[in-house]
Amino acid sequence: MHYTPSGGWIELVCGSMFSGKTEELLRRIRRAEIERKKVQLFKPTIDNRYGLVRVASHDGLGREDAIVVCDAEDILRRLDADTEVVAVDEIQFFDHSIADVCDHLADRGLRIIAAGLDQDFRGEPFGPMPLLLARAERVDKLHAICVSCGASASRTQRLIDGRPARYDDPVILVGGSESYEARCRNCHEVPGKPR
Repeated sequence: MHYTPSGGWIELVCGSMFSGKTEELLRRIRRAEIERKKVQLFKPTIDNRYGLVRVASHDGLGREDAIVVCDAEDILRRLDADTEVVAVDEIQFFDHSIADVCDHLADRGLRIIAAGLDQDFRGEPFGPMPLLLARAERVDKLHAICVSCGASASRTQRLIDGRPARYDDPVILVGGSESYEARCRNCHEVPGKPR
C-alpha cells in the first residue's frame, strides 16, 4: 500500500547495512524528480565513503550529489525556499534534534525521505532512530541476507581483523564490507554484551 497523505510527512527507510536503504532512498528521489518535485539531498559530514558530496549505494549503481551538513540545523540553513522534498541519508549519524527538524519541515508541508541504520553494531537502537521511527508516517524496514547462514538479516555485524567487535568498542566507525557484514539475530555476535 502506498501512503500519500495530504500536506507534509516523514518516510523512514531503515534496516541493517547492505539491505538496500540508500538504493531505496535514491529510487524515491528519482520518482519525485520525475514528478517534477524540487528535491534536496543531505548527508552528514561523517559519511565520506563515496566521496564527500556523493551518496551511493554499496553496489555502486545508484549515485546522487548531496549537500554535506555538519548538523541537523544546517539542513534548515541550506534549504532552498522552493524545495518540496527533503532527503537525508545516514540519518542515524545526526543527534536527536534531527527528529525535530524533520517534524518542522513536515509541518511546513514538505515530504521528508530519510534512510538509516535502525540498530548499531551492538543490536541496540542507533542514535535518533527511535524518535524518527515513532514520528514517521511511513516506515519501511529492509532486510539483507545473512552472510553466515543465508537467512533474512536484520543486524549489522562489525568485524575487527575478521572477528566480531566487542561491545565496548566505539559505536561509530564509518566503513563498508571491509568492516561490516549483514547477519541474522542468531548469527549476530557481540562479545562482552551485557545480558
